[in-house]
Amino acid sequence: MNLSGRFGLNSDAAKEKTYLLLGSDGRLYRSQTPGTIGGYRRKKIYGRLDCPSALRAIARGGYVAHRVFFADEKTAVAAGYRPCAVCLPDKYALWKADRSL
Repeated sequence: MNLSGRFGLNSDAAKEKTYLLLGSDGRLYRSQTPGTIGGYRRKKIYGRLDCPSALRAIARGGYVAHRVFFADEKTAVAAGYRPCAVCLPDKYALWKADRSL
């Protein structure tokens, strides 16, 4: 018996790809659609998936254990994450200005 049969899944369900995303409530959930925004849980920062700073950290072997993904930017903000200063400098500047008021 294959694993899908062992766990009561039909073969179509076993083949379906899912992604683990962080919701606006800060809880992880499964989605059939990949996230469009990446985040770093320790510092509560979000940014583009191709962020040079995140990619450098990943290449050095760090960051991956604390990486999260969001469906969109609105969800990242609602979860309490701030924009990355490297890949989203304009949004970061606005966030920083709002905090100093």
